Formats: sequence, structure tokens, C-alpha cells
Amino acid sequence: MSIVTVCHSPGVGSFACAQAGCPVCLEALLQEHAGLVHYIVHQQEIGGVEYQDLIQEGQIALWQSILHFDPGRGNTFSSYAWKAIHRQVWRSLAYANQSQDYVDVEEWLDLPDQAEAAWQQDQVRQAIAEELLCLPERLRQVIHLAYGLGEQPPHSLAEIGRQWGLTRERVRHLRNNALVLLRLAAISLRLRGLCEQDNRQAYQKAQSLNWAWQRSQRGRR
Repeated sequence: MSIVTVCHSPGVGSFACAQAGCPVCLEALLQEHAGLVHYIVHQQEIGGVEYQDLIQEGQIALWQSILHFDPGRGNTFSSYAWKAIHRQVWRSLAYANQSQDYVDVEEWLDLPDQAEAAWQQDQVRQAIAEELLCLPERLRQVIHLAYGLGEQPPHSLAEIGRQWGLTRERVRHLRNNALVLLRLAAISLRLRGLCEQDNRQAYQKAQSLNWAWQRSQRGRR
């Protein structure tokens, strides 16, 4: 019988754990950010190099980024890893083709990268959508309306109340109950990681907000 070791290092702690030699955290981080490698490779005009070879180059850069990432420097991991993966992929393409059609890699990397911002926004949208699926239908609807998610503009609590035949205070109660659930670590883990809000201080702030709301509701009973 084999023993499976499960590591539960949260947030940025998983990087320190992986760097200390934990294979569980390393593999989890590689899987969590594998989509970044595929996204970057998909953005390139591939020529002279097999797609899977570029994926492998990107995965090597991702692995090295995990082992060298220092959260204390203030950079997000996605930005840090993006540059390393991009550099590795473009160098592979440039060296394979050795053509003037490819711009100088170092010069290109210094240019503002709108693709990185687009990828980050897309990941955040996906994480929010996944979080909302954890909510009951009514709470999910109030968040959609209150914050203008999707194609619709934000609605005031009074507007939502008129639509649903509820008081503004009742809608506020529903919205805050939804936010309490969305702040839970088990639900918000991915979004917090993307927004660099997975540190101890951020979790403590979220917990304080939840406790304050719950205390206010107990006082009304």
C-alpha cells in the first residue's frame, strides 16, 4: 500500500513550499498555471518549431519561474512567469528560424504587453464565474445585477428591489449574504491568487468583514 502525501500550503506559501522541495506544491502550481503556457504559445505565429516543443519550452520556463519567484518583491506571479515563458518561447522560435522576420527578442520584451493584461482579465472573469456558481441562484442573481456582471450595467439596490418587489434593505441583506460566501477561502482561493490577495492580511480582512456582518445580523434578532 502506498502513502499519498497531501500538502495544504495556502496562497503564496505554496511557492515557498515548492522551492523547499515539496513535489505536491510544485505539481499543483504547474497544473494551476499550465494554461498560461498554452495561452502564450497560441499567441505566436509558429514556424519551424513543433507546437509541443514550444509547450515544453514554456513549461520549463514555468517550472523555473516557480522555483525563483519571490512574492516579497511585489510582482504578481503571472507577470513574473509571463515574461520568462514569453522569452523562452520567442528565443526558441528565433533560433530555429534565424530569420530577420523575427524581431529582436530582448527589444520586443521591453514593449508594453497588452496580451498579458488581456490574459489576466480573462482569468479573473473565469474565476469570478466559477465563484458565482457556488452561490444559490437568488444570491447569484443579486451579485450579477448589483455589480453589472455580463452585458448589463450595475443596478442600485433600490432598482433591484423594484424589479423583485422587495425593499432596498432586503436586497442589501441578500447582497451581503452573497459577499460573505464569496469571501470564504474555499470559494475565493483562485481569484485571490490571481489578484494577489492570498496573503494572511487579506484573509484576516475578509474574515473581519464577515464577522462584522454576522454580528450585526445577530443584534437585529
